[in-house]
Amino acid sequence: QVQLVESGGGSVQAGGSLRLSCAASGYTISSKHMAWFRQAPGKEREGVAVIYTGSGWTYYADSVKGRFTISQDNAKNTVYLQMNSLKPEDTAMYYCAAGTAWIRDWSRWDEYTYWGQGTQVTVSS
Repeated sequence: QVQLVESGGGSVQAGGSLRLSCAASGYTISSKHMAWFRQAPGKEREGVAVIYTGSGWTYYADSVKGRFTISQDNAKNTVYLQMNSLKPEDTAMYYCAAGTAWIRDWSRWDEYTYWGQGTQVTVSS
């Protein structure tokens, strides 16, 4: 049974930092596309960042470039999202998503097979 378990969310003030973790079980993250999405109330789920764990290739949404960093630890079968210089508009539920070795459009939620339950991030001004 595949499980993705996110942790690390919380409430911070603007300018603060959080690190989200996504621990996978029943599934190896090696040579896969792993992504973070977020969804704010009343808004569509949007792709935040993706990593291809085979090569370490990463890509970010324009809204988080230079502030967020996605990384992997294959030994721990875990993906991370380091979030710095947080803004109130970063407030959302953050989800970890696991895909395959090949995807067409990393930002489409339907490219991913497995999802975590989400972790809430709240940034106050």
